[in-house]
Amino acid sequence: MNVQVLFHDSCFDGAASAAVFTRFYRERVRPEARFSYRGLSHQAGGAAIDPAVFTGDENVIVDFRYSQDPRLTWWFDHHVSAFQQPGDEAHFRADTSGHKFHDAHRKSCTVYLADVARERFGWDPSPLKELLHWAELIDGALFPNPEMAVALEEPALRIMTVLEANKDPALIPQVIERMQTDSLAAIAASPLIATPLAPLLERHRQHIELVRAKARYENGVVSFDLADEGVDSLNKFIAYALYPEARYTLWVGQGPSRAKVSLGSNPWRPQERRHDLAAIASRYGGGGHPVVAAISFKAGELARARSAWMEILSELSA
Repeated sequence: MNVQVLFHDSCFDGAASAAVFTRFYRERVRPEARFSYRGLSHQAGGAAIDPAVFTGDENVIVDFRYSQDPRLTWWFDHHVSAFQQPGDEAHFRADTSGHKFHDAHRKSCTVYLADVARERFGWDPSPLKELLHWAELIDGALFPNPEMAVALEEPALRIMTVLEANKDPALIPQVIERMQTDSLAAIAASPLIATPLAPLLERHRQHIELVRAKARYENGVVSFDLADEGVDSLNKFIAYALYPEARYTLWVGQGPSRAKVSLGSNPWRPQERRHDLAAIASRYGGGGHPVVAAISFKAGELARARSAWMEILSELSA
C-alpha cells in the first residue's frame, strides 16, 4: 500500500501536518504502508490541483485546498479559502467517507489533524507534543512579540526559515520523516537544516534592511514593493518589528516563477483588523485566512500584481 501525502509546500504547518498524518496512519490504520510526499503550491488565478499528483493507492491532502478528484481518500484543511473550484464545498459536504475534515476556525492544520485523529480514531498524539506546540504557535502567529519571530533563534523557527525558502523537492520529505521521531533541536542542528540555513540568515538580515529602506507607513498600513529586488518570500513579521503600531502589512514581490502580493494583519493588534484578507485575496484568485493571505501571479504578470497591490492598499488604507 503506497500512501501519497500531498502537503502545503514550503510551510512548517504543511510539513508538520504530513508528519502527524503519517504517524497516525501507521499507528492506527496500516502499519505496513509505504509513504511518499509531494508539496503543493498555490497557482496563479486559483487553478485547480493537477490530477496528475494523485499517484498513490491512497492519496492524502493536508493543509491545502480541496479537490473533487475521486482518488482523494483523506483531506484535512483549516483555510477559509479551501473551496475554490465550482462545486468543491457541495462535493465535500456530500462525502460519506468519514476521512475528510475542514475547520476554518483552527489556528493550525497540524493540531486540528491531531485532534481529529484522537477524537475520531483513538490515536494518541502526545509523543509529538513539541511539534504540535510549535506548529500552532507559528501558523497562528502566537509569538509573544514580533522580535521573537524575527530573531529566528528557536530551532522550530530555523526549520521554518529553511522550509519557506526551499527549492529542493527532496528536502522537505526528509524533514517530514524526521519530524515523526526527532526533536526539533536535533533536526535544526542536522546538516539538512544547518547547511542551507547559514546563507538564509544572511539573506534574512538583508531583507530586514530592505524593508526598513523601502517600507512606507500610512493610515495604519505598512506597504512596500520588492519586485525589482527579486524578492518573493520573506519573514512576514519584519514589518511589525519595525512598525509595531501597524494594523496591516501589504507588499508585492517577484521571483523567477511568479509575482506575488502578500497581505497580513498585525497579530499583536487583532482588535484593529477590519477586513477579511482571505476574501480580498480571493477576488484576485488568491486565498488564505482572514488574518493573512496571498495572491500568486504568473511569471511576467508583475504589472497585474502591482495593480492589485495598489487597489488593495487603497482599500486597507480607507
